[in-house]
Amino acid sequence: MRCPFCQNVDTQVKDSRPAEDHVAIRRRRFCPACGGRFTTYERVQLRDLTVIKSNGRREDFDRDKLERSIRIALQKRPVEPDRRDQMISGIVRRLESMGDTDISSKTIGEIVMESLARIDTVAYVRFASVYKNFQAADDFDKFVSELRPPVTPEE
Repeated sequence: MRCPFCQNVDTQVKDSRPAEDHVAIRRRRFCPACGGRFTTYERVQLRDLTVIKSNGRREDFDRDKLERSIRIALQKRPVEPDRRDQMISGIVRRLESMGDTDISSKTIGEIVMESLARIDTVAYVRFASVYKNFQAADDFDKFVSELRPPVTPEE
């Protein structure tokens, strides 16, 4: 592992432990050349995924990009970081186990929305407003009204 500070290729692992509910290994590393310390994470990757964008463009799946978008949706929400990390790992495992290496961005968006809806409604609406590209307040209002349970008139 290359040192991020001095680019030395000979770094040493000082400590390893499970992270993220045992789906990753957290390694503390030390660089003997510059004395720098840093952390790396090792995860199982079942297959290399390719995202098919709505315009047909293809790009490699980026877990960090998924994590950033979910983190933004959950910003200032009462969801524990461990819960968020478990959700992200679950989404990635689900994508990897779908059997196909090419996955549409629409499929990824739907899975993320489904996962967010289960843990935080506000984060779900935040993500959906970007994902569904709301253009006006009416779009937002219509979407939120679909979330509300129907009101039955009292007799």
